Amino acid sequence: MNFQQLRSIREASRCGFNLTEVANVLFTSQPGVSRQIRELEEELGVDIFERNGKRLTGLTEPGKGILHIIERLLLEAENLRQAGNEYADQNKGTLTVATTHTQARYVLPKVVQQFRLAFPDVRIALQQSSPEHIAEWVLSGKADIGIATEGLSRFKDLVSFPCYEWHHVAVVPEGHPLLQKDGLTLADLAAFPLITYDVGFTGRGHIDDAFRAAGLATDIVLTAMDSDVIQQYVTLGLGLGLVASMAVEYQRSPVLRTIAVSHLFASNTTRLAVRRGTYLRGYTYDFIRQFAPALTTGEIRQALSTPE
Repeated sequence: MNFQQLRSIREASRCGFNLTEVANVLFTSQPGVSRQIRELEEELGVDIFERNGKRLTGLTEPGKGILHIIERLLLEAENLRQAGNEYADQNKGTLTVATTHTQARYVLPKVVQQFRLAFPDVRIALQQSSPEHIAEWVLSGKADIGIATEGLSRFKDLVSFPCYEWHHVAVVPEGHPLLQKDGLTLADLAAFPLITYDVGFTGRGHIDDAFRAAGLATDIVLTAMDSDVIQQYVTLGLGLGLVASMAVEYQRSPVLRTIAVSHLFASNTTRLAVRRGTYLRGYTYDFIRQFAPALTTGEIRQALSTPE
């Protein structure tokens, strides 16, 4: 039994049982992957995968239990490597943070700046994507930390921590009729074309829920992943924008006005996630505490060690 066999089993499951894709992930050949899988099955005396001819089609019942053990073994192997790095040089390494554009653009710059002052020899890699991809990267070990507003709490193998709450705001061009209106309602917003986030990004679910609960149809003429793009199209007069409050708190547009709508939409909670059971370098705890000062190292460690 060796780690290449274990990785072949794990990646076969992750890649939808496509051995060509597994070979690309592991930088080897498809026959090599097949051989690794077959040799481990022979050693264990059990079929891990269901097959249709030579093609893998799924996991057998024993295979499901074996995969869970393999995941734990590979995680502990990575933990061992991280522990070695920690004791060899506590203040050197690379911290990979997967996050959305909104967090990377408006919230993380100050945190990263403070972190770099404290750990000048630690390199930071920011990866930006959707919440689902962020979760996948943390689960696979491609990222140490995931930060997003939506989605992270749905994965049982992630430990996610609430970090801070925020609201949406409306952004409109100077002279917009809603700037003169008191007691703004959802119906007032729905009367205009809307520009906001893609589904699954930056609290979009709370926007949809509010209009749906009020029985109001909306004309969402354009969606985007990041706040800068939304505000640019609002500037062009395409519609009323609904964006995250930090997008206007950290960088105000000289040609747009902001309208508070926190009474119309539920608040949003940004969460930080790490993989359950993973070993975190000392500087990773410092980064988490800078992003979420209410968390303590003890609380983080306890949560990581608690079974799902």
